[in-house]
Amino acid sequence: MASQKNVGILAMEIYFPPACMQQASLEAHDGVGKGKYTIGLGQDCMAFCTEVEDVISMSLTAVSSLLEKYGIDPKQIGRLEVGSETVIDKSKSIKTFLMPIFEECGNTDIEGVDSTNACYGGTAALFNCVNWVESSSWDGRYGLVVCTDSAVYAEGAARPTGGAAAIAMLIGPDAPIAFESKFRASYMSHVYDFYKPDLASEYPVVDGKLSQTCYLMALDSCYKIFCDKYGKLEGKQFSMANAEYFVFHSPYNKLVQKSFARLMFDDVVRNASSDEVAKEKLGPYTSLSSDESYQNRDLEKAAQQVAKSLYDAKVQPTTLIPKQVGNMYTASLYAAFASLIHNKHSTLTGNRVIMFSYGSGSTATMFSFRMREGQHPFTLSNIAKVMNVEEKLKLRQEFPPEQFIEALKLMEHRYGGKDYVTSKDTTLLAPGTYYLTEVDSKYRRFYARKATACENGTAVTNGH
Repeated sequence: MASQKNVGILAMEIYFPPACMQQASLEAHDGVGKGKYTIGLGQDCMAFCTEVEDVISMSLTAVSSLLEKYGIDPKQIGRLEVGSETVIDKSKSIKTFLMPIFEECGNTDIEGVDSTNACYGGTAALFNCVNWVESSSWDGRYGLVVCTDSAVYAEGAARPTGGAAAIAMLIGPDAPIAFESKFRASYMSHVYDFYKPDLASEYPVVDGKLSQTCYLMALDSCYKIFCDKYGKLEGKQFSMANAEYFVFHSPYNKLVQKSFARLMFDDVVRNASSDEVAKEKLGPYTSLSSDESYQNRDLEKAAQQVAKSLYDAKVQPTTLIPKQVGNMYTASLYAAFASLIHNKHSTLTGNRVIMFSYGSGSTATMFSFRMREGQHPFTLSNIAKVMNVEEKLKLRQEFPPEQFIEALKLMEHRYGGKDYVTSKDTTLLAPGTYYLTEVDSKYRRFYARKATACENGTAVTNGH
Protein backbone atom coordinates (compact mmCIF):
# COMPACT_ATOMS: atom_id res chain seq x y z
CA MET A 1 0.00 0.00 0.00
CA ALA A 2 1.39 3.42 -0.95
CA SER A 3 2.44 5.60 1.96
CA GLN A 4 -0.46 7.54 3.38
CA LYS A 5 -0.62 11.33 3.33
CA ASN A 6 -1.74 13.63 6.15
CA VAL A 7 -2.21 10.85 8.70
CA GLY A 8 -3.74 12.12 11.91
CA ILE A 9 -6.94 12.58 13.88
CA LEU A 10 -10.13 12.27 11.84
CA ALA A 11 -12.62 12.48 14.69
CA MET A 12 -12.74 13.00 18.47
CA GLU A 13 -15.17 12.41 21.30
CA ILE A 14 -14.78 13.38 24.96
CA TYR A 15 -16.59 12.13 28.03
CA PHE A 16 -16.26 13.38 31.60
CA PRO A 17 -18.40 12.47 34.62
CA PRO A 18 -21.43 14.67 35.33
CA ALA A 19 -20.46 14.89 39.02
CA CYS A 20 -18.30 17.90 39.80
CA MET A 21 -17.24 20.24 42.59
CA GLN A 22 -16.27 23.90 42.57
CA GLN A 23 -12.67 24.51 43.64
CA ALA A 24 -13.80 27.59 45.61
CA SER A 25 -16.06 25.43 47.79
CA LEU A 26 -13.18 22.99 48.37
CA GLU A 27 -11.00 25.93 49.47
CA ALA A 28 -13.63 26.88 52.05
CA HIS A 29 -14.04 23.27 53.18
CA ASP A 30 -10.28 22.73 53.52
CA GLY A 31 -9.87 25.99 55.39
CA VAL A 32 -7.12 27.23 53.07
CA GLY A 33 -6.69 30.83 51.90
CA LYS A 34 -9.28 32.05 49.39
CA GLY A 35 -7.80 31.67 45.91
CA LYS A 36 -5.29 28.94 46.81
CA TYR A 37 -6.82 26.48 44.33
CA THR A 38 -8.58 28.90 41.98
CA ILE A 39 -5.70 31.38 41.55
CA GLY A 40 -2.75 29.45 43.02
CA LEU A 41 -3.45 26.36 40.91
CA GLY A 42 -5.56 28.17 38.32
CA GLN A 43 -8.40 25.63 38.55
CA ASP A 44 -12.16 26.37 38.54
CA CYS A 45 -13.88 23.02 38.96
CA MET A 46 -13.13 19.31 39.28
CA ALA A 47 -14.99 16.31 37.85
CA PHE A 48 -14.99 13.01 39.72
CA CYS A 49 -16.32 9.49 39.32
CA THR A 50 -19.07 8.33 41.65
CA GLU A 51 -19.35 4.60 42.48
CA VAL A 52 -21.10 3.81 39.18
CA GLU A 53 -18.32 5.18 36.96
CA ASP A 54 -14.69 4.22 36.37
CA VAL A 55 -12.10 4.36 33.58
CA ILE A 56 -13.67 1.39 31.80
CA SER A 57 -17.22 2.76 31.80
CA MET A 58 -15.94 6.17 30.62
CA SER A 59 -13.98 4.50 27.77
CA LEU A 60 -16.98 2.41 26.72
CA THR A 61 -19.07 5.59 26.58
CA ALA A 62 -16.47 7.59 24.60
CA VAL A 63 -15.83 4.79 22.08
CA SER A 64 -19.47 3.84 21.45
CA SER A 65 -20.44 7.52 21.20
CA LEU A 66 -17.71 8.28 18.64
CA LEU A 67 -18.61 5.26 16.47
CA GLU A 68 -22.33 6.05 16.58
CA LYS A 69 -22.11 9.81 16.01
CA TYR A 70 -19.79 9.41 13.02
CA GLY A 71 -21.58 6.34 11.65
CA ILE A 72 -18.44 4.19 11.83
CA ASP A 73 -19.01 0.46 11.49
CA PRO A 74 -17.03 -1.29 14.28
CA LYS A 75 -15.70 -3.65 11.57
CA GLN A 76 -13.77 -0.66 10.15
CA ILE A 77 -11.48 -0.51 13.21
CA GLY A 78 -8.19 -2.42 12.77
CA ARG A 79 -6.19 -1.16 15.73
CA LEU A 80 -7.32 -0.05 19.19
CA GLU A 81 -4.80 1.44 21.61
CA VAL A 82 -5.57 2.58 25.16
CA GLY A 83 -3.48 4.98 27.23
CA SER A 84 -4.12 4.96 30.98
CA GLU A 85 -2.32 4.95 34.29
CA THR A 86 -5.41 3.88 36.27
CA VAL A 87 -4.70 0.21 36.95
CA ILE A 88 -7.86 -1.90 37.06
CA ASP A 89 -6.03 -5.18 36.56
CA LYS A 90 -2.34 -6.07 36.64
CA SER A 91 -2.66 -8.31 33.61
CA LYS A 92 -5.88 -7.77 31.65
CA SER A 93 -5.84 -4.62 29.52
CA ILE A 94 -8.58 -1.99 29.48
CA LYS A 95 -8.61 -2.59 25.71
CA THR A 96 -10.10 -6.06 26.30
CA PHE A 97 -13.03 -4.51 28.19
CA LEU A 98 -13.83 -2.44 25.08
CA MET A 99 -13.89 -5.48 22.79
CA PRO A 100 -17.59 -6.40 23.29
CA ILE A 101 -18.47 -3.32 21.18
CA PHE A 102 -16.54 -4.91 18.30
CA GLU A 103 -17.24 -8.59 19.04
CA GLU A 104 -20.97 -7.97 18.65
CA CYS A 105 -20.26 -7.03 15.03
CA GLY A 106 -17.98 -10.02 14.51
CA ASN A 107 -14.74 -8.01 14.57
CA THR A 108 -12.07 -9.62 16.76
CA ASP A 109 -9.19 -8.84 14.38
CA ILE A 110 -7.98 -5.70 16.18
CA GLU A 111 -4.35 -5.07 17.13
CA GLY A 112 -3.12 -3.06 20.11
CA VAL A 113 -3.26 -3.12 23.92
CA ASP A 114 -2.67 -0.60 26.74
CA SER A 115 0.26 1.83 27.11
CA THR A 116 1.21 2.86 30.64
CA ASN A 117 3.50 5.57 31.92
CA ALA A 118 1.80 8.18 34.09
CA CYS A 119 0.17 10.87 31.90
CA TYR A 120 2.16 9.93 28.78
CA GLY A 121 0.35 6.66 27.94
CA GLY A 122 -2.21 8.37 25.70
CA THR A 123 0.52 9.91 23.55
CA ALA A 124 2.29 6.54 23.25
CA ALA A 125 -1.04 4.99 22.19
CA LEU A 126 -1.60 7.77 19.65
CA PHE A 127 1.89 7.37 18.15
CA ASN A 128 1.36 3.59 17.90
CA CYS A 129 -1.80 4.11 15.85
CA VAL A 130 -0.32 6.83 13.63
CA ASN A 131 2.84 4.76 13.03
CA TRP A 132 0.64 1.77 12.10
CA VAL A 133 -1.38 3.76 9.54
CA GLU A 134 1.89 5.14 8.07
CA SER A 135 3.49 1.67 7.91
CA SER A 136 3.43 -1.27 5.50
CA SER A 137 1.45 -3.22 8.13
CA TRP A 138 -1.60 -1.00 7.62
CA ASP A 139 -4.62 -2.90 6.29
CA GLY A 140 -6.71 0.10 5.26
CA ARG A 141 -8.88 0.27 8.39
CA TYR A 142 -9.03 3.00 11.03
CA GLY A 143 -7.02 3.19 14.22
CA LEU A 144 -8.76 4.15 17.45
CA VAL A 145 -7.02 5.72 20.46
CA VAL A 146 -8.55 5.94 23.92
CA CYS A 147 -7.13 8.02 26.79
CA THR A 148 -8.92 7.32 30.05
CA ASP A 149 -8.09 8.15 33.67
CA SER A 150 -9.51 9.00 37.04
CA ALA A 151 -7.06 11.17 39.00
CA VAL A 152 -7.58 10.94 42.75
CA TYR A 153 -5.29 11.90 45.61
CA ALA A 154 -5.04 11.26 49.33
CA GLU A 155 -6.17 14.07 51.61
CA GLY A 156 -3.74 16.97 51.46
CA ALA A 157 -2.21 19.55 49.12
CA ALA A 158 -2.50 17.41 45.95
CA ARG A 159 -6.19 16.53 46.28
CA PRO A 160 -7.48 19.62 44.38
CA THR A 161 -5.45 18.51 41.33
CA GLY A 162 -7.74 15.53 40.64
CA GLY A 163 -10.17 15.03 37.75
CA ALA A 164 -11.54 12.36 35.40
CA ALA A 165 -12.29 11.90 31.69
CA ALA A 166 -12.00 9.68 28.65
CA ILE A 167 -11.19 10.75 25.09
CA ALA A 168 -11.52 8.67 21.93
CA MET A 169 -9.73 9.63 18.69
CA LEU A 170 -10.18 8.07 15.25
CA ILE A 171 -6.92 7.81 13.28
CA GLY A 172 -6.47 7.61 9.52
CA PRO A 173 -5.12 9.33 6.39
CA ASP A 174 -6.31 12.63 4.91
CA ALA A 175 -7.13 13.94 8.39
CA PRO A 176 -8.16 17.50 9.34
CA ILE A 177 -5.66 17.21 12.22
CA ALA A 178 -2.52 15.99 10.45
CA PHE A 179 0.75 15.05 12.14
CA GLU A 180 3.90 16.83 11.04
CA SER A 181 5.74 13.60 11.85
CA LYS A 182 9.20 14.91 10.99
CA PHE A 183 8.97 17.41 13.87
CA ARG A 184 8.97 15.25 16.96
CA ALA A 185 11.26 15.53 19.98
CA SER A 186 11.35 13.36 23.08
CA TYR A 187 12.97 13.42 26.51
CA MET A 188 13.10 10.29 28.67
CA SER A 189 14.78 9.96 32.06
CA HIS A 190 14.54 8.13 35.38
CA VAL A 191 13.12 10.16 38.28
CA TYR A 192 10.81 9.58 41.21
CA ASP A 193 8.61 12.69 40.92
CA PHE A 194 5.17 11.01 40.90
CA TYR A 195 4.62 7.24 41.02
CA LYS A 196 2.20 4.57 42.27
CA PRO A 197 4.25 1.81 43.91
CA ASP A 198 1.56 0.77 46.42
CA LEU A 199 -0.69 -1.58 44.48
CA ALA A 200 -3.18 -1.68 47.36
CA SER A 201 -3.90 2.02 46.92
CA GLU A 202 -5.06 4.18 44.05
CA TYR A 203 -3.18 7.16 45.48
CA PRO A 204 0.24 8.16 44.14
CA VAL A 205 3.42 9.19 45.94
CA VAL A 206 4.04 12.79 44.86
CA ASP A 207 6.99 15.14 45.16
CA GLY A 208 5.24 18.27 43.86
CA LYS A 209 8.26 20.56 43.69
CA LEU A 210 10.43 17.96 41.95
CA SER A 211 7.61 17.08 39.57
CA GLN A 212 7.28 20.69 38.43
CA THR A 213 11.04 20.97 37.85
CA CYS A 214 11.08 17.65 35.92
CA TYR A 215 8.23 18.90 33.75
CA LEU A 216 10.08 22.14 32.89
CA MET A 217 13.38 20.29 32.28
CA ALA A 218 11.61 17.93 29.88
CA LEU A 219 9.93 20.90 28.20
CA ASP A 220 13.26 22.70 27.71
CA SER A 221 14.92 19.60 26.32
CA CYS A 222 12.08 18.74 23.93
CA TYR A 223 11.82 22.33 22.71
CA LYS A 224 15.55 22.52 22.01
CA ILE A 225 15.52 19.27 19.99
CA PHE A 226 12.29 20.29 18.23
CA CYS A 227 13.86 23.63 17.21
CA ASP A 228 17.05 21.89 16.05
CA LYS A 229 15.07 19.45 13.87
CA TYR A 230 12.98 22.26 12.44
CA GLY A 231 16.12 24.27 11.67
CA LYS A 232 17.75 21.35 9.85
CA LEU A 233 14.66 20.44 7.84
CA GLU A 234 13.31 23.93 7.07
CA GLY A 235 16.61 25.79 6.84
CA LYS A 236 15.45 28.52 9.21
CA GLN A 237 15.24 29.11 12.93
CA PHE A 238 12.10 28.09 14.83
CA SER A 239 10.57 30.45 17.37
CA MET A 240 7.18 30.69 19.06
CA ALA A 241 6.06 32.91 16.19
CA ASN A 242 6.11 29.81 13.92
CA ALA A 243 3.07 28.24 15.59
CA GLU A 244 -0.39 29.68 16.17
CA TYR A 245 -1.20 27.62 19.27
CA PHE A 246 0.59 25.73 22.04
CA VAL A 247 -1.13 22.91 23.93
CA PHE A 248 0.36 21.57 27.16
CA HIS A 249 -0.29 18.61 29.38
CA SER A 250 -2.20 20.25 32.20
CA PRO A 251 -1.96 18.85 35.75
CA TYR A 252 -3.21 22.32 36.80
CA ASN A 253 -3.42 25.56 34.87
CA LYS A 254 -0.70 27.45 36.75
CA LEU A 255 1.91 25.01 35.39
CA VAL A 256 0.65 25.66 31.86
CA GLN A 257 1.16 29.40 32.40
CA LYS A 258 4.70 28.77 33.68
CA SER A 259 5.47 26.44 30.77
CA PHE A 260 4.50 28.88 28.07
CA ALA A 261 6.51 31.61 29.82
CA ARG A 262 9.44 29.19 29.94
CA LEU A 263 9.37 28.75 26.15
CA MET A 264 9.46 32.52 25.83
CA PHE A 265 12.59 32.56 27.98
CA ASP A 266 14.07 29.69 25.91
CA ASP A 267 13.60 31.77 22.74
CA VAL A 268 15.50 34.65 24.36
CA VAL A 269 18.30 32.28 25.45
CA ARG A 270 18.52 30.87 21.89
CA ASN A 271 18.55 34.37 20.35
CA ALA A 272 15.41 33.38 18.47
CA SER A 273 13.08 36.00 19.94
CA SER A 274 12.19 39.14 18.01
CA ASP A 275 10.22 40.45 21.00
CA GLU A 276 12.17 43.49 22.24
CA VAL A 277 10.35 43.64 25.58
CA ALA A 278 11.07 39.95 26.21
CA LYS A 279 14.75 40.43 25.37
CA GLU A 280 15.01 43.44 27.66
CA LYS A 281 13.15 41.93 30.62
CA LEU A 282 14.46 38.34 30.39
CA GLY A 283 17.96 39.03 29.03
CA PRO A 284 19.47 39.55 32.50
CA TYR A 285 18.49 35.98 33.46
CA THR A 286 20.19 34.26 30.51
CA SER A 287 23.44 33.95 32.47
CA LEU A 288 21.79 31.64 35.03
CA SER A 289 22.60 27.93 34.85
CA SER A 290 19.66 25.68 33.94
CA ASP A 291 19.30 24.47 37.53
CA GLU A 292 19.33 28.02 38.88
CA SER A 293 16.77 29.14 36.33
CA TYR A 294 14.23 26.50 37.46
CA GLN A 295 14.35 27.78 41.04
CA ASN A 296 14.51 31.53 40.30
CA ARG A 297 11.19 33.09 41.29
CA ASP A 298 12.03 36.50 39.82
CA LEU A 299 12.62 34.93 36.41
CA GLU A 300 9.39 32.95 36.69
CA LYS A 301 7.41 36.08 37.51
CA ALA A 302 9.09 38.26 34.85
CA ALA A 303 8.59 35.59 32.15
CA GLN A 304 4.89 35.19 32.97
CA GLN A 305 4.35 38.96 32.85
CA VAL A 306 6.12 39.28 29.49
CA ALA A 307 4.27 36.25 28.08
CA LYS A 308 0.79 37.32 29.24
CA SER A 309 -0.61 38.79 26.01
CA LEU A 310 0.84 35.99 23.84
CA TYR A 311 -0.47 33.44 26.35
CA ASP A 312 -3.97 34.88 25.96
CA ALA A 313 -3.74 34.47 22.19
CA LYS A 314 -1.85 31.18 21.82
CA VAL A 315 -2.71 29.16 24.96
CA GLN A 316 -5.80 30.48 26.73
CA PRO A 317 -8.25 28.95 24.15
CA THR A 318 -6.86 25.50 25.09
CA THR A 319 -7.55 25.81 28.83
CA LEU A 320 -11.35 25.52 29.11
CA ILE A 321 -11.81 21.79 29.79
CA PRO A 322 -8.69 21.29 31.95
CA LYS A 323 -9.78 24.20 34.20
CA GLN A 324 -13.35 22.90 34.42
CA VAL A 325 -12.69 19.15 34.70
CA GLY A 326 -9.25 19.00 36.37
CA ASN A 327 -6.29 16.72 35.76
CA MET A 328 -7.33 13.85 33.49
CA TYR A 329 -3.83 12.31 33.32
CA THR A 330 -3.52 10.71 29.84
CA ALA A 331 -6.58 12.61 28.60
CA SER A 332 -5.38 16.03 29.85
CA LEU A 333 -3.35 17.09 26.80
CA TYR A 334 -6.10 15.96 24.42
CA ALA A 335 -8.84 17.64 26.48
CA ALA A 336 -6.83 20.86 26.17
CA PHE A 337 -6.64 20.26 22.41
CA ALA A 338 -10.41 19.57 22.37
CA SER A 339 -10.89 22.97 24.07
CA LEU A 340 -8.97 24.62 21.23
CA ILE A 341 -11.17 22.94 18.60
CA HIS A 342 -14.29 23.90 20.58
CA ASN A 343 -13.19 27.55 20.80
CA LYS A 344 -11.49 28.13 17.43
CA HIS A 345 -12.65 25.46 14.94
CA SER A 346 -13.81 27.99 12.33
CA THR A 347 -10.40 29.70 12.06
CA LEU A 348 -7.90 26.85 12.58
CA THR A 349 -7.36 25.71 8.98
CA GLY A 350 -3.72 26.17 7.97
CA ASN A 351 -2.55 26.68 11.55
CA ARG A 352 0.30 24.84 13.23
CA VAL A 353 -0.40 23.58 16.76
CA ILE A 354 2.49 22.53 19.02
CA MET A 355 1.67 19.77 21.53
CA PHE A 356 3.68 19.00 24.67
CA SER A 357 3.01 15.68 26.40
CA TYR A 358 4.55 14.89 29.80
CA GLY A 359 4.32 11.82 32.01
CA SER A 360 6.10 11.61 35.34
CA GLY A 361 8.88 9.14 35.83
CA SER A 362 9.69 10.76 33.33
CA THR A 363 8.72 10.75 29.66
CA ALA A 364 7.88 13.62 27.34
CA THR A 365 7.42 14.45 23.66
CA MET A 366 6.83 17.66 21.77
CA PHE A 367 5.13 17.23 18.40
CA SER A 368 3.07 19.27 15.98
CA PHE A 369 -0.20 19.18 14.05
CA ARG A 370 -1.07 21.01 10.86
CA MET A 371 -4.79 21.85 10.81
CA ARG A 372 -6.59 21.17 7.53
CA GLU A 373 -10.02 21.65 5.97
CA GLY A 374 -10.98 17.96 6.03
CA GLN A 375 -13.99 16.34 4.37
CA HIS A 376 -17.36 15.74 5.99
CA PRO A 377 -17.90 14.16 8.50
CA PHE A 378 -14.20 14.57 9.33
CA THR A 379 -14.00 18.35 9.61
CA LEU A 380 -12.93 20.60 12.49
CA SER A 381 -16.38 22.16 12.77
CA ASN A 382 -18.04 18.74 12.90
CA ILE A 383 -15.58 17.54 15.57
CA ALA A 384 -16.56 20.59 17.66
CA LYS A 385 -20.26 19.89 17.05
CA VAL A 386 -20.02 16.21 17.97
CA MET A 387 -18.00 16.86 21.15
CA ASN A 388 -20.64 19.39 22.24
CA VAL A 389 -18.40 20.60 25.06
CA GLU A 390 -20.49 23.53 26.24
CA GLU A 391 -23.63 21.43 26.66
CA LYS A 392 -21.75 18.68 28.52
CA LEU A 393 -20.26 21.23 30.94
CA LYS A 394 -23.66 22.85 31.45
CA LEU A 395 -25.47 19.60 32.25
CA ARG A 396 -23.17 18.67 35.14
CA GLN A 397 -24.31 18.43 38.74
CA GLU A 398 -22.40 20.32 41.40
CA PHE A 399 -21.71 18.51 44.66
CA PRO A 400 -20.51 19.91 48.00
CA PRO A 401 -17.01 18.81 49.11
CA GLU A 402 -18.52 16.51 51.77
CA GLN A 403 -20.15 14.33 49.10
CA PHE A 404 -16.98 14.32 47.01
CA ILE A 405 -15.01 13.08 50.05
CA GLU A 406 -17.67 10.44 50.76
CA ALA A 407 -17.39 9.20 47.15
CA LEU A 408 -13.59 8.95 47.49
CA LYS A 409 -13.90 7.04 50.77
CA LEU A 410 -16.23 4.49 49.21
CA MET A 411 -13.88 4.01 46.23
CA GLU A 412 -10.91 3.73 48.57
CA HIS A 413 -12.73 1.03 50.52
CA ARG A 414 -13.66 -0.86 47.34
CA TYR A 415 -10.35 -0.42 45.51
CA GLY A 416 -9.10 -3.86 44.47
CA GLY A 417 -12.20 -5.35 46.12
CA LYS A 418 -14.77 -7.90 44.99
CA ASP A 419 -18.26 -9.13 45.65
CA TYR A 420 -20.15 -5.86 45.66
CA VAL A 421 -23.04 -4.35 43.75
CA THR A 422 -23.15 -0.61 43.03
CA SER A 423 -26.22 1.57 43.63
CA LYS A 424 -26.79 1.48 39.84
CA ASP A 425 -28.03 5.06 40.25
CA THR A 426 -27.99 6.54 36.75
CA THR A 427 -29.97 9.71 37.52
CA LEU A 428 -27.08 12.00 36.59
CA LEU A 429 -25.94 10.02 33.55
CA ALA A 430 -26.92 11.03 30.04
CA PRO A 431 -28.72 8.40 27.91
CA GLY A 432 -26.22 6.03 26.26
CA THR A 433 -23.70 6.29 29.14
CA TYR A 434 -22.13 3.07 30.42
CA TYR A 435 -21.94 2.39 34.15
CA LEU A 436 -20.55 -0.22 36.55
CA THR A 437 -23.21 -2.53 38.03
CA GLU A 438 -21.19 -5.05 40.05
CA VAL A 439 -17.91 -6.78 40.73
CA ASP A 440 -18.51 -10.47 41.42
CA SER A 441 -16.73 -12.92 43.75
CA LYS A 442 -14.14 -13.63 41.03
CA TYR A 443 -13.36 -9.91 40.62
CA ARG A 444 -15.18 -9.83 37.25
CA ARG A 445 -16.62 -6.42 36.43
CA PHE A 446 -20.02 -5.91 34.81
CA TYR A 447 -21.29 -2.85 33.01
CA ALA A 448 -24.65 -1.76 31.63
CA ARG A 449 -25.62 1.08 29.34
CA LYS A 450 -28.28 3.61 30.21
CA ALA A 451 -30.96 3.30 27.58
CA THR A 452 -31.18 5.86 24.82
CA ALA A 453 -34.59 7.13 23.72
CA CYS A 454 -34.61 4.80 20.69
CA GLU A 455 -33.97 1.70 22.83
CA ASN A 456 -37.34 2.01 24.58
CA GLY A 457 -35.92 1.59 28.02
CA THR A 458 -33.95 -1.62 27.53
CA ALA A 459 -30.48 -1.42 29.00
CA VAL A 460 -27.63 -3.05 27.15
CA THR A 461 -25.49 -5.18 29.42
CA ASN A 462 -21.82 -5.27 28.66
CA GLY A 463 -18.84 -6.93 30.30
CA HIS A 464 -17.77 -10.44 31.22
